Amino acid sequence: MRNILPFLAALVIAGALGSGCANTGNKLGRGMSNMTEFVRLGEMRREIEQTALFDQPGGHYATGFIRGLSKSLARTGVGIYEVVTAPFPPYDPVFTDYLSPNPAYPDTYRPDIIDDSLFATDTNMGFSGGDVAPFIPGSRFKVFDTH
Repeated sequence: MRNILPFLAALVIAGALGSGCANTGNKLGRGMSNMTEFVRLGEMRREIEQTALFDQPGGHYATGFIRGLSKSLARTGVGIYEVVTAPFPPYDPVFTDYLSPNPAYPDTYRPDIIDDSLFATDTNMGFSGGDVAPFIPGSRFKVFDTH
């Protein structure tokens, strides 16, 4: 009898967290995406590009690096906050005056769906294309560039 109480408590918690709360899943997914910002380096690349284009052509690497580092730290912190507070409201994105809720990419690159048999069902026939190495930051080579 004493072993059934922890099992029931775990079952109630799992049921409460997984009972169709779409907002909880969205907040958790957004937080996990934001936590991996230092692996993706999207804010860093975007800030270096934007600083070079609009601010100062000579010192864009250093200034863009500092701005990108600042935004990457902020996005990682927001991600940790959203993962920890995912089960609790409010479920809307936080800190949106400084960061966009979606992951940032440079304006010169928009990612596509990964070339995988899950998304491209014609891979068995040999007609699919896509990013060759989308997991490598800065990889822009595509097999069939149709755009």
